[in-house]
Formats: sequence, C-alpha cells, structure tokens
Amino acid sequence: MDIVVKGRKTEVPERFRKHVAEKLKLEKIQKLDGKVISLDVEVSKEPNPRQADRCDRVEITLRSRGPVIRAEAAASDPYAALDLAAEKLDARLRKQHDKRFSRRGVRRISAAEVPDHVPGAATFDGNGALSAEEEQEAVPTKKIGSLEVQGEGPLVVREKTHVAAPMTLDQALYEMELVGHDFYLFVDSETKEPSVVYRRHAYDYGVIHLRTDTMVTEANSPEAGGTLGG
Repeated sequence: MDIVVKGRKTEVPERFRKHVAEKLKLEKIQKLDGKVISLDVEVSKEPNPRQADRCDRVEITLRSRGPVIRAEAAASDPYAALDLAAEKLDARLRKQHDKRFSRRGVRRISAAEVPDHVPGAATFDGNGALSAEEEQEAVPTKKIGSLEVQGEGPLVVREKTHVAAPMTLDQALYEMELVGHDFYLFVDSETKEPSVVYRRHAYDYGVIHLRTDTMVTEANSPEAGGTLGG
C-alpha cells in the first residue's frame, strides 16, 4: 500500500511528499489496523488573508474494511497542519483498535447472574415479579440540573452555554470537520434558528433545522387540553 498525496488548487512540493512518508509510518498504521486499503493525503490552501493562521489545510483519509477514518487540521503552514492531522489520525486509530480489543473474550451473562455482576440490580422471585425487599425499599429522587432522577441513574448531565455568531451551512460543516466531531450545533445565518449538522456514512452529511411553532407549543401545554363543547 502506498500513500497518495495530492493538492487541491495548490502544488505539492517533493519535499513535503517525503515528509508525509516519514510522518505517516505505514508499519505503525498497519499494526493498529491490519485491514487498511488506502491512505490519501490532500493539501489545500485558503486564499482568505483573514485566515492566515490556518491558511494551509491537510486532510488524511484512511480506508479499510471497517469504517473510513478521516483526520484534518489547518495551520499557518502545511507541515504544521500535517503534524496536527497525523496526531488526530493516530488517536482515532488507537480508539478503534482498543474497541476491537475490548470486545474479544467478552462473555454474555445470564439474567440470574446479573445481581452478582451489577451492584444494586433488582432481584426477582420465581414468578418474575420484583422481590418483596425490592418493593419495600424506597427509591430516592434527586435533582440533576433541570431533571429529576430516581436512584443512582445512571445519568450524567452537564449543561453548557456557548455564545456563537450565526454561520452558513458550509461554515458549520467546515467547523465540524475541523474539531473532528460527528455533529456540530450552530445558528443558521439565513433562518436565525438553531440547527445541527452531523456525519452519516462516509462523506454523507445530514442537517436538522429547528423551527419555532407556537401552535405546537400551545398543543403540548398542560393548560391547552380540554374538549370543545356544544
């Protein structure tokens, strides 16, 4: 397998191609994923002078028999962008490798064994009903954020508030790929409504738009119930 290096609207010097081969060591990659089919590196340049700090962009695409792994980064020069993208690729390869490794040798447990492996699990009698001890024990309720949670969960709630300028769909896709996430929340500059872009399969993307509808809000309101009388 060879590494294919290409430029998009820019020339790729031979020196950079050699640096790619030194940075992306095939032996190391194949140890983490032995089913690699191809490895492509694309270099592009952003002509906008306002983005001089990230004018050079490097995108690495690794195809194997499993899911496609992509890593990209932008910096003030292509060498720095390659270093950042290579670090992301290595982290994602290791994550996939650890997932595959952790699944090996895992044995399913029967329902009877659940209480022995899961602390606090409910126990049942011979008829499949909750045991008397479980019914008598009160389940505590606590507030986590704006939610009420019974027992210990499992539930982790973390609330965050971000201030963001409205952006176009293309900008949102660019930012999502830049941070390496599978989704990105943004405010659409055309509709001024919250929207989410997300990765589907390979290079396919999806977008969800939220639109405020007062009729829906009133219909779902507890005070909006009742029937029409004659």
